[in-house]
Formats: sequence, structure tokens, C-alpha cells
Amino acid sequence: MKIVPESSRAALSAALRRFPELELTIRRMIVADQNFRDMCEELAEAEAALSRVDQLPLPIRAARKAEWQDLVERLAREVDAALQEQQAVTRSHIVPPR
Repeated sequence: MKIVPESSRAALSAALRRFPELELTIRRMIVADQNFRDMCEELAEAEAALSRVDQLPLPIRAARKAEWQDLVERLAREVDAALQEQQAVTRSHIVPPR
């Protein structure tokens, strides 16, 4: 299996935290699929921003937290959809035993 580049480690971690049962699929897609890697990198960045929201000034904190949480949830759904699509493709290529 190919090694995940250092620059994609945060993306890999973000996807694995949410979908640990799909680790092999995630590792394969992170290396082979630039769109998936970009999606996971965006998820990692959004999660990082959400984790720092408490450092923002109080008047804007709640609004920014809601925005970042919404973005994290949307990106997680996109990652999930890509993983489910890949799982379906993989299953369709499995030849049943005779």
C-alpha cells in the first residue's frame, strides 16, 4: 500500500476519527483520489477552526461556532457519501463464488 504523504496526515486523521471502520478505504482514497483528499483536508481545517472558536471575541463567538459546526457537518456528510460510493463500487467488482 502507498504511504500517505506528510501533508495529508491531518486529512487522514480527520476522516479516520469519523469513519474508523473504513480505514483501509480511506487510506486508499487519500492516496489515489485528489478530490477525496481535498475534501478531507477541508474537513480537518474546519475541525481545527471549530476547536479554536472559543478564542474569538465573545460577540462573534456563537455565530462563528455555528458556522464552523455547520461546515464540519456538511463536509463529514460529503466524505461519508464519497466513502459509501467507493464501497458500492468495490462491492460491485467482487465476483461471487461459484
